[in-house]
Amino acid sequence: MSALLHVSKISKRFGGFIALDGIELEVQPGERVGLIGPNGSGKSTLVNCICGALQNEQGSVHFDGQAMDGLTAHQRTRAGLARSFQLPRPFASMTVADNLRVPLLYTVNARPGTHLSAAELDARCAELLALVGLADKSAEHPRDLTQVEMRKLELARALAAEPKLLIADEAMAGLSHSEVADIVALLVRLNERGITIILIEHIMRAVMSFSQRLVVLVSGKKIADGAPETVIRDADVERAYLGQ
Repeated sequence: MSALLHVSKISKRFGGFIALDGIELEVQPGERVGLIGPNGSGKSTLVNCICGALQNEQGSVHFDGQAMDGLTAHQRTRAGLARSFQLPRPFASMTVADNLRVPLLYTVNARPGTHLSAAELDARCAELLALVGLADKSAEHPRDLTQVEMRKLELARALAAEPKLLIADEAMAGLSHSEVADIVALLVRLNERGITIILIEHIMRAVMSFSQRLVVLVSGKKIADGAPETVIRDADVERAYLGQ
């Protein structure tokens, strides 16, 4: 099977600091991959290089058979590569539903041969809000949402771009045990609908229950990649990530 995402020897520096050092990563269509590592390990830098927020000095990113190098973040999103952010920043002056119309208009409708009518946009917004459990919040503003509802809105905004690959960046930070379980179940449902997902998360019970494969970064290097039960028992992972 051809990889949906292929990251080849990605390196990134900030001055004299090496943030990423020759990272290799493949993600197959339909996979659920957990990406973990201590703070400062390079997870966010890697995601930013994949999504186009940062340009890597060395290496390449291929997505869905297409070279992403040199493409802007919005071009990569239109290609089917979307992400959610650790700190949601929805458009505060817009309703919840209107927040979803933005990626529908500027990503989905910007793809060649695609044009959703006003009625289709409304239907798609309603479908997405129902999918993430916010169907009764469409006319509210982000300030009216709870923390877990804000996380669901952030995921819905990424989903509105109709991605093939979703990178969920700490979608459960600060949530209760039951809310974490709710978000994990939502991500599994999205995966079952055909969306490949990379989950970046510090909550290990969530990572272990969600992931089919676990990738570990430490100090800008990939130190482990494999079955979660095997990776989590790796001596280097225990020492670097779990502090043992």
